[in-house]
Amino acid sequence: MPARSPVSARIRITQIGLIVSVSLISFAVLITPLALRPSAQALDIGDVSQITMRAPRDIEYVSEIRTEEARQAAESAVEPAFTPPDPAIARTQLEGLETTLQYITSIRNDVTLSLDAKKSKLVVLSDVRLELDIIEYVISASEPRWNTAQTESLRVLELVMRRAIYEDKVESTKAGVASSVSLTLNEQQSVLVTELVTAFVVPNSFFSEELTTAAKLAAREGVKPIVRIYKAGETIVPAGAIITPADMEAFQRLEMIRPGQRWEDMAGAAAVIVLSAAFVPLYFFRRKRSVVVNEPRSILVIAIIFVVFLIGARLFANRTLAPYGYPLQAAGLLITALFGLEAGLVITIPLCLLAAYGLPNTLDLAPYYLISSLIGLLVLGPVRRFWGFVRAGIAITLSGLAVLMAYRLPVSAPDVLGAVQFVGVASFSGLAAASITLLVQYLLAQTLGLTTAFQLLDISRPDFPLLQFLLRNAPGTYQHSLQVANLAEQAAEKIGADPLLTRVGAQFHDIGKALNPNFFIENQIPGNVNKHEDISPEESAATIIRHVTDGIQLAKKHRLPGRLHDFILEHHGTLITRYQYNQAMEAAKGDVSKVEIEKFRYPGPRPSSRETAMLMLADATEARARAERPATDDELRALVRSVIETVQKFGQLDDTLLTLRDLNLITESFTSTLRGTYHPRIQYPNAKVPDQDSTILATRKKND
Repeated sequence: MPARSPVSARIRITQIGLIVSVSLISFAVLITPLALRPSAQALDIGDVSQITMRAPRDIEYVSEIRTEEARQAAESAVEPAFTPPDPAIARTQLEGLETTLQYITSIRNDVTLSLDAKKSKLVVLSDVRLELDIIEYVISASEPRWNTAQTESLRVLELVMRRAIYEDKVESTKAGVASSVSLTLNEQQSVLVTELVTAFVVPNSFFSEELTTAAKLAAREGVKPIVRIYKAGETIVPAGAIITPADMEAFQRLEMIRPGQRWEDMAGAAAVIVLSAAFVPLYFFRRKRSVVVNEPRSILVIAIIFVVFLIGARLFANRTLAPYGYPLQAAGLLITALFGLEAGLVITIPLCLLAAYGLPNTLDLAPYYLISSLIGLLVLGPVRRFWGFVRAGIAITLSGLAVLMAYRLPVSAPDVLGAVQFVGVASFSGLAAASITLLVQYLLAQTLGLTTAFQLLDISRPDFPLLQFLLRNAPGTYQHSLQVANLAEQAAEKIGADPLLTRVGAQFHDIGKALNPNFFIENQIPGNVNKHEDISPEESAATIIRHVTDGIQLAKKHRLPGRLHDFILEHHGTLITRYQYNQAMEAAKGDVSKVEIEKFRYPGPRPSSRETAMLMLADATEARARAERPATDDELRALVRSVIETVQKFGQLDDTLLTLRDLNLITESFTSTLRGTYHPRIQYPNAKVPDQDSTILATRKKND
């Protein structure tokens, strides 16, 4: 384990570096969605236009800005609304005036009071402040004149309080009381009535928020949407004019400008980038078995695919139909074809969300990308047939149309032509996604040495030149490889590993033996001289170990995918050739110091994946089963467990992430497969069969 730590550290640095790099690139793409279009100018509201801006094409649209301005103007023109005059307030004030008049009358008629005493009592009235000369008039006025003043005061107050008196209009209302007094009264009576009434004038109508809001809403709704029409070449803003919000709206409709970035937009983009950057590593941290994230070349390819498709999606963002026809789904299909379904699903989710983020049609474009991509990946399956890509393309088209019907149709139903256009772009998206995946995965596999299912299926055909070479030169090894492939493939499927990769890797793991076939027991003819008896154990071990390096040379010569090289190098790990080592120990009479064990050790490395570990176990199990010929299930199971325990004892499975449950499933799978190979057979009787001539002769004699 210590020897592998530098590699792990390098991989970890690569992972972190790629996550940071992709995050920064994605952030730049999101905050500058139109930066790659040189025709777009960077203008913002309040800027001065340096040139005359003219419409590049005809356009007719509902101006939200101008409509809102008109509605705000109509709303501002609405006067504040007040409640109707409250009669209860008027009655209260009339009652107050009557009480005051009765009190003044009682003072006038009180004969026990002196003139000065009467004046003193009238001066301190709480509700009315009368001037001294008016008080003297009140005391000295005759009874008919006083009664007339009382009646007129009540009449005028009732008349004034019947009208609406606002809080800010009280003083003006009081100032107008004098004009309501009857002209039949003399001047002193008129002044008295005015002062009495004025003292009891109060607001009886108040501001109503509810009524005002309703009036403003009615005014807003009364404004019809304002439609703006520009003809191609018509001036929108002359040079030197300040850009208004309405001008900016026209520019955006005509796609003439790139609006300045707000900090809110940048913060939102940063947030979604951080979430995406956290989601992917967190998932693979929980799924430690994924080999993809531990291969620098693989994660670099995934990062490039992610960035390229994201940039492409944002370039088409400002079109009406183009975003729905952009084959973003090809990114998920491509990653699945190259690195498996799990990687495709995990990378597709953030890619689809980022591609649609911040766009006007995000609410239907994001589910369109995401759902169609996920369904396409699931329909694609194990990627072993051309028909799988066709199915995936059809699934992308149909699911994309379903999403548009669910998310876009209820919001803005298109006309017949628009519906046909959406069907066309969705169909193009599915076809293009499947076609791009087929082409690019082949190119990447050829140029970068990546392993695809198509490659594995192609090279695993019996007529593949390297397999033919193995069959002709080492037929025993060829049969052994097929049996090991069957064992490993069945077990790989049980534990969720890659069965196709495991099978093909097993077919080629011993190709190096084809260069020296007679040195290996499965190719030796019984009764012939064993070449190992004529050489020393060290030479014998070196010859056997050489089949690993010879296999790598043949793999490179025949351009086998790099992933298969691991099967050739790791199927013996760092174990030793035990038979030759034991011979050397016997020759040294057990003296360990006289035997250099490293001469008997395979170069390795140890298995680094579940697939190569499966091959090691299957290879050792098949060899021992062929040698020991177990007869019962218990013997088969004990043999398999013995092989696993031996491999574990020497630490060969430490880097494979195999669990105890996996090992139990492998044991049962190996036992079941071997049972079909080494099942008991019927012993036929050794009876002598008469030849044809003797049978015919006996028949003739009987007839005679």
